Parts: sequence; C-alpha cells; structure tokens
Amino acid sequence: MRGDRVEVVIDAGDDTRTYEIEATRAGRRVEITHGRGLVEVTETTRGGTKVRTARFMANRVLALVEHPASQEPLPDDAAVTQLRQPA
Repeated sequence: MRGDRVEVVIDAGDDTRTYEIEATRAGRRVEITHGRGLVEVTETTRGGTKVRTARFMANRVLALVEHPASQEPLPDDAAVTQLRQPA
C-alpha cells in the first residue's frame, strides 16, 4: 500500500548507512525476503511484478525496520463489538 516503507541500516566499515525503500504508488507494497546470505527488499505491484529491488549482504545488516502505512479510521467506521463474552 502506498506509504509502506522499510529502513535498512547497514555496517559500512567505519560508519553506518541507512537506506529507505518506499511503496511509491497506490496498490504497491514492499516485501522483504532473506536467505543464502542476502536480504532483499522489493517494491511490487498488485499483480506481483517487481518494480524495484535492493539487495544487501545479511552479515552487514544491523537493523531492518518496517513502517506500515498509517490507516486513519474513516468517519463511517463503527466500533466493533464482541458477539461472545470470553470465558
């Protein structure tokens, strides 16, 4: 969803670097995969087509922070009431 973003902090030798990958258009999302020593952050469309990809060596990644898009409650959203009382 537009506004989803991921921050990746990596060790760059003497200092750290921060990269941000963000879903730039409506209907796109940011996915994270990791394996075989790589962390991959990909912006994908609704259909699953990869738009942009960033790859990082897993042993260099210090932090991986996901920031979901904020979803403000709409004016017509009503409070949800439980149907059953918990035991």
